[in-house]
Amino acid sequence: MRDNLLSGTEPDPARDAGHQDAPPRVGFFTDTSVCIGCKACEVACKEWNAVPEDGMALTGMSYDNTGGLGASTWRHVAFIEQPVPAGRTQLPLVEPDTRGGDGAAEDSGMRWLMSSDVCKHCTHAACLDVCPTGSLFRTEFGTVVVQEDICNGCGVCVPACPYGVIEQRPTDGRAFKCTLCYDRLGAGQEPACAKACPTESIQFGPLDELRERAALRVDQLHEAGVTEARLYGHEPDNGVGGDGAFFLLLDEPEVYGLPPDPVVTTRDLGTMWRHAGMAALSLACGAALSFALPALTRPKGRR
Repeated sequence: MRDNLLSGTEPDPARDAGHQDAPPRVGFFTDTSVCIGCKACEVACKEWNAVPEDGMALTGMSYDNTGGLGASTWRHVAFIEQPVPAGRTQLPLVEPDTRGGDGAAEDSGMRWLMSSDVCKHCTHAACLDVCPTGSLFRTEFGTVVVQEDICNGCGVCVPACPYGVIEQRPTDGRAFKCTLCYDRLGAGQEPACAKACPTESIQFGPLDELRERAALRVDQLHEAGVTEARLYGHEPDNGVGGDGAFFLLLDEPEVYGLPPDPVVTTRDLGTMWRHAGMAALSLACGAALSFALPALTRPKGRR
């Protein structure tokens, strides 16, 4: 078993975490081009995992009533309304089909971008690296799970996540996030959100297979004229070593509330500790010299 890396390409995180007979790594591929915003994934996630309701208060800014991922929202469907950028293609499944009196389609000049967001289950998971109790652990499927009965509510994992996914519940301070339905995986079932998705926007399976499928889907959209289609989080050598949940987007990541170039926040821990060690050594040497120099410079014969 290799030492766990803090950054860079790591082909088999489950085996490196100690799972010697680990199955192929699994994950999510979310194709936002076919998301219809039905929120079936949100409901299925809450029902299966007994996730409590989170207020159901409309923000007043969109049809989105959850706002973002959190301790009680493990799947979040974003509703993004925007003017159609010049030269962009509207997709029938995600755009309104407004028709005039003569039956001809009218261009509203607006489009909807919908996307079901989730924990990325990073290859280099900073939340796991900083957890002091071992509440966060790497499963044999390569996913990252929080053990709620071990979490002590310290909250160190919250700022460590480069995506802002993990959060503490205000009632008891414990951290929660998507488990990729670890209990269902152990029983040979797919996660509840993927099972409930009516358009197969959320696809579950071996990560390598999903990456190949996603690349083919991007090529298909490009051939259809949707040149803005792109993948996000799929590259194994990105700032977090590749995401276990990646996306096909129709605009820049920032439009979806995603960081454009996420980097694991613990990447520089080794360098920081080395610098801290050198600083401590310098202070110790300085203190030793401050006591030694007066004795060395004192005139002979004087006590």
